[in-house]
This record gives sequence, structure tokens and C-alpha cells, in this order.
Amino acid sequence: MINKLLEIIQTKYPLRELEIGEIRSLKANGMTFSIQAYKAKGLGHISVMQAKGFFGLMKMDTLIINPTEIDLPLYSYDRIFAMGNDTLIVELYDTLEGAYSEDALQAVKGEYMDLVERDPGEHWYDSIKLAVSISKKGKKNQSSRFDELTLQHFETYLSDDAIPVSDAKVKQEKASYYVNGLLEKGGPSTDVFKKALGEEKTAKLFEDILFGTKIE
Repeated sequence: MINKLLEIIQTKYPLRELEIGEIRSLKANGMTFSIQAYKAKGLGHISVMQAKGFFGLMKMDTLIINPTEIDLPLYSYDRIFAMGNDTLIVELYDTLEGAYSEDALQAVKGEYMDLVERDPGEHWYDSIKLAVSISKKGKKNQSSRFDELTLQHFETYLSDDAIPVSDAKVKQEKASYYVNGLLEKGGPSTDVFKKALGEEKTAKLFEDILFGTKIE
């Protein structure tokens, strides 16, 4: 799925892979992570993180878009395969300069009401997470439907007639608010990396590589 999402981006926004050094491969909490970061011309910062562990019983894929050049929400895709279960988490965060209509994405979500909702729990960032975010969990026999939902939702997200960012500094400050919150207040993945890398390297991973709030 990660390759398909990158292909969709590439059709509209040329990708250039960024050099991120030794942190492109790391181990944490029994998982081996492979990480890449890209500059998408006309869109912003893209990162991809793929992880495997526990003798192949668990696989995790992540794709993040910090749209620094056009006024779209920050986008985060997570897919977790473990013990016969498939979990899909797509979260969109309000890092917007102006108004944003969620109608098209909400219509996509409405086509997949048959898929069981996953309770995401309560988090400090709920106030900036958009209602068109997705949280689903099912068995592997539902993976094809999860794939369809992912692609349709993603294509709709990128098809939005977003206007160019007028103040890049303001846009990045809004993204930084979310990233700084993860680093300061924690979260499942943040805590894993802090334990394995320490706070300083985790901050570099999040700010420079995963979200690109420092290198744009």
C-alpha cells in the first residue's frame, strides 16, 4: 500500500528522496524500522516508515504528509498487521491556514460504514484531529476493503483544490504544535522511540525526518 500511495503522490507532485543518514534503519521494541523521507514539489514533506518484528508476526506501515506548500491538513496513515488482525488508522490534523471542507472525505467514509469502527481512545490532540479521520480494525479477510477505503480516501484528500500556502512560517508553526505535543506529552510510538533512542534523537527523528518541521 505504501508504494501505491507514493505513486499517487508522484503523479501530481514530483518526489525527491532526502538523505537522512544512519537513522534510515533502526531497532526498537523488538521491531526493525526502515525509514525514508521525501520532498514533494508543490506539496511538502513526506515520510515513510515500515517495520517488521516478532518473527514476522507483526508488520507496520506509516506514511506522513506535512503539506507545507498547499493548505491541506497534516495527513498520517498507519496500517498494522498482527496476529491475523488488520488495523487501519488515518488521521488528519488541523494545520490549516484557512477554511477546509470535509464533505468529500466524509462521503468516502460513508461508503464504508460496514467496516467495524475501532475505538481510538482519548488523546491530547483530539481537538485538532478532523472528523474525517479513520479508525478501523478487522480480520485479514477484510484487508481488500481496507485497501479500497485507504486509496479512495487518499485520492480524495489529494484531489482537494487547495490553495498555495501564503505564510509558510504560520503553516509550520501549526504542524510544530502537533509534533511538539507528541514529544512532550507522549504517545504509543513516541514512547517506544524515546526508550530506544533517547529524547534528543527522537526529537530529531520526528522534527527533521518524519514531519519535516525543521528542514523545510
